[in-house]
Amino acid sequence: MKAAVIVFPGSNCDRDMAVALKAAGADVTMIWHKDSDLPKVDLVAVPGGFSFGDYLRCGAIAAQSPICKALISHVERGGYALGVCNGFQVLTETGLLPGALMRNAGLKFVCKTSPLTVKTSQSAFTEGYNAGDSVHFPIAHHDGNYTADATTLATLQDTDRVAFTYGDNPNGSVADIAGVLSENRRVLGMMPHPERAVDHGHGGTDGQALFRGLIGQFAQA
Repeated sequence: MKAAVIVFPGSNCDRDMAVALKAAGADVTMIWHKDSDLPKVDLVAVPGGFSFGDYLRCGAIAAQSPICKALISHVERGGYALGVCNGFQVLTETGLLPGALMRNAGLKFVCKTSPLTVKTSQSAFTEGYNAGDSVHFPIAHHDGNYTADATTLATLQDTDRVAFTYGDNPNGSVADIAGVLSENRRVLGMMPHPERAVDHGHGGTDGQALFRGLIGQFAQA
């Protein structure tokens, strides 16, 4: 599997993402946000951090970067994309995923390990788990409150596109949502950090199944 990790000014999880992908067997290329083209890759990862200092809405400025046009084209061609934390915000700002990420309900930055429930195994990202599994991923965000209107929420739930929910909702997200899938199930956006849960030295390895399952999809192809 070939993957690209986009780097924005303010990204701080780009190397974490690259390390997690490489450990699972991916060939990874780092791509600067001012580049206008992507190499031929299977997956584009949009990492966490504080792109452009979050000086507007989180992810809103990054969504206008030249590379995001290539990201949109990649997804429209059926390519895979993974957005984590700030990357999730970027995916909603580009319109690649529905909903929006708002200020945490408590109006405070939250940084801790959070219990999650896997809601579906029917995607390349989650097939390494069983629906109903409990996992623990770190979270670190100030604007992680996932918000969607009633129609969008019903669509996500009725089509099995909620990937993860929080065990103890840390930010006020509607229906405890921690991650959602695109209509074709090839794009995942999530606030928790699976790339920070792939090494025993970091406190847990629950994220390994996400990356191994994803890479395994292409090893079988």
